Amino acid sequence: MNIISKFSRLTFFVLITLLSTGTVSCKNERPRKECSTFEEMKDPTSDTLSDWSHVPGGLHASFISIDDKLPKSVAPEITPVKNVALSGWRGEKIAAQVLLWTAEEVEQVECEFNDFKAGGNTLPASVAEARFVRYVMTDIFGPGCGHRQPGDFPASLAPDMLDNLDCFNIEAKTVRPVWLTFHIPADAAAGNYKGKLKIHARNQTTRDLEIELNVVDRVLPEPSEWLYHLDLWQHPSAVARVHEVELWSDAHFEKMRPLMKMLADGGQKVITATLNKDPWNNQCFDAYEDMIIWTKNEDQSWSFDYTIFDKWVTFMMDIGIDKMINCYSLLTWNNQLHYNDLAKGELVTVELKAQSKEYAEMWSVFLADFTRHLREKGWLEITNIAMDERGPADMQAALKVLDEVAPELGVSLADNHKSYQEYPWIKDICVKAGNRVSREEIAARRAKGLVTTYYSYCGTKFPNMFTFSPSAESVYAAWYAVACDFDGFLRWAYNSWVENPLTDSRFRTWPAGDTYMVYPDARSSIRFERLVEGIQDAEKIRVLRNTVKQSGTPESLEKLNQLEEAITYFETLEPSDDWPEKLHQAKQLLNSI
Repeated sequence: MNIISKFSRLTFFVLITLLSTGTVSCKNERPRKECSTFEEMKDPTSDTLSDWSHVPGGLHASFISIDDKLPKSVAPEITPVKNVALSGWRGEKIAAQVLLWTAEEVEQVECEFNDFKAGGNTLPASVAEARFVRYVMTDIFGPGCGHRQPGDFPASLAPDMLDNLDCFNIEAKTVRPVWLTFHIPADAAAGNYKGKLKIHARNQTTRDLEIELNVVDRVLPEPSEWLYHLDLWQHPSAVARVHEVELWSDAHFEKMRPLMKMLADGGQKVITATLNKDPWNNQCFDAYEDMIIWTKNEDQSWSFDYTIFDKWVTFMMDIGIDKMINCYSLLTWNNQLHYNDLAKGELVTVELKAQSKEYAEMWSVFLADFTRHLREKGWLEITNIAMDERGPADMQAALKVLDEVAPELGVSLADNHKSYQEYPWIKDICVKAGNRVSREEIAARRAKGLVTTYYSYCGTKFPNMFTFSPSAESVYAAWYAVACDFDGFLRWAYNSWVENPLTDSRFRTWPAGDTYMVYPDARSSIRFERLVEGIQDAEKIRVLRNTVKQSGTPESLEKLNQLEEAITYFETLEPSDDWPEKLHQAKQLLNSI
C-alpha cells in the first residue's frame, strides 16, 4: 500500500511538472491572430434547422472524399477518418479534402503540415497547401439558358471558393471544408511518403491527421508542355471593376497577374482579345472594353491604335500563355462597330449586316492594317479571327471578306450550327457538347496542325461546372474529350464575374457559376482545381499511350488495354448513375501501369 501511495504521489508530481513547463498541453496556445474575412450569405435553406444537440463539444475533423460537397448547416453523420492515402506522378498536383465541424463557435483554426518522409527521402512540408473552402449562393439548372430572377429557383449555399487565408473562425453549428493540395516535385524520388496535418484552434486540442503520398515513378510534363488544348475566355474588365482600379493601368495588370498565372499553370493555350466594341453585346455584368481603338480621320482615312492590345498580349505571353491569340469578333452579336470620328468629334456607333457593302469596306481596311501589325509583332501565325455561335449565312459573308483581304489570318469558330464541315480548313474548331466530330475528321485535321475541341455552356446539363454541379463533372469533362478524341475543351468564361462574385454566384441569365470559374484575388475553386485534375489525367493517358506502346512490358500493355477499355465508357453525355465510381476506377488504372 505504501508503494502504491509513493507511486501515485510521484506520478502526480511528474504530471504537475510537465504541465507547468508546457511539455504536455490539452489546449492549443498558439499566438493569437486576427482571422479577418468577409461574411458569407445567410443560409436560405431549411438546413439551418438541423439538430446539432448530439454533436459533442469542441472541433471535429475528418477526411472526406473530394467528390463530397456537404451543406454548411447540417450536422454531418459520418464516422471520422483520420488518415488518407493518395497517389500521384512526379510533377502532378493531387488533392484531398478535410471536413471540420463544430456545435460551438471555434476561433483561429489553422493548418500546419510537417515534412513527408519515405526512408531516407523527404518531401518538404511546403509541397502541401491547405485552403479553407468558402460557400457561395447558388441555384439549380432549371431550363438552363434564359433570363432568371433569384426568386425563380431554389437557392442554397455551395462550397466552391478556395480562400487564401492563414486562419479561420468557424461559426457554431456549421461545417467548414478544407481543400488540401499536394504539389509533387518533378524530381521527387518514387516511394510512399508519410506525414501529418495538424489542425490547431484557439482553446482546442490539436487534431493530427495522417497522410500518405505514394509517388509513382512516372513524370507528368510541365503545364506549358501539355498538349490538351484548354481555352477559358478571360475578361480583363471584370478585374478592374471588382478591384476598383483604373482599366489598363499598371495596377490593373498587377491585379491580373496572379489570376492569369493560375490559368497558365492550368495549361491554358489561348489569349482572349477583342477587335472593336464588346463582341457579345454586353451579355455579362461587365462589358468587354476596347483593346483596339478605331479612328476615322478628318480626311476619311483610318488609323488604329494597338497600344492596349499589344500590352495585353505581351503580358499574357510573359505569363506563359502563348500558343494562340483568338480575336473577337468579325461577327459581333449585335452587328455593331464603333469608332472615333474626328470630323464629327464624337464616338460613332454603326450597325452593319455581314452581307452589306459597308461591312466589307470597314472590315477590309482594318484587317489589312491588322495583318501588317501582327506581322511586325511576330504574332501573325498564332492569331485567329474568332467567331462565336454565328449563323452559316453570316459566317460565309465574313469569311469571304477575310479570304479576300487577310488570307494569312487564322480563324477560330465556336460552332453551334453543326456547320464546321463547310469550313474544314478552319484552324480552331470548337463544337457544342453533344455535336460530335468523327475520329477520322479529327485525325485528318490534327495531321494538318488544326485544332478540334468541344465546349460546354449554359445549356449543357452534363458535364458542367456550375457552382451546384458535382465537382467530379469537371474531371469527367476531360475524360469525355479523351474518349471522343477531341484535342481539348473550351468554356466561355474564366472570370466574367457577377456583381458580388465572392458571395453570390447567381446571374440574371444563366445557371449559377456559369460566368466564372475562379474568384477575385486569384482565389481558385474546387471546380477549377478538378478541371485541371482532369487535364492532368488526359496528359497522363497521352504519356502512357506513347511510352507503354513503345517499350512496355506484357503486364503494362495489358493494363493499358484495360485503361483503353475504361476510357470508352466516357464517350457519352448521359452516363450511368455510377459514373463517379467508374471515373475513380479509371483514375486508379492511371497510377498502376
